[in-house]
Amino acid sequence: MSFETPEDFPRAFARAWGARDAVSLAGYFAEDADFLSLTGGAATGREEITELLAGELSGAFARARLVTGRIKLRPVGEQACVMLQRFVLSGILHPDGSDAGRVGAVFAATMERSDAGWEIVSAQFVVEPAA
Repeated sequence: MSFETPEDFPRAFARAWGARDAVSLAGYFAEDADFLSLTGGAATGREEITELLAGELSGAFARARLVTGRIKLRPVGEQACVMLQRFVLSGILHPDGSDAGRVGAVFAATMERSDAGWEIVSAQFVVEPAA
């Protein structure tokens, strides 16, 4: 799966996250992409990314919701860009099942245009530091 434009990413990602659809989420990545997740898990390639996200979405993020925030795109020529997408993440569960509250998170990705459209080649999904 790819995007017609990088701006299409945030809402599609939030929808797939809400549906707990790890296969669709991983499909936004290039076949050999690298990913560092919110929990610090690292994966290379769609298969590993799918497994990592499936585990997180059935665990700490089983009830989590993403709300899209501001996006910043920095083109790197015509075939690539760096994207910083802010999200608000709520419904995170502590290990004891209690609600962890809301956090700001940033999805930082390098995207590349392929014949199929834009896809992520490397990304880090990190919690924003408290202000």
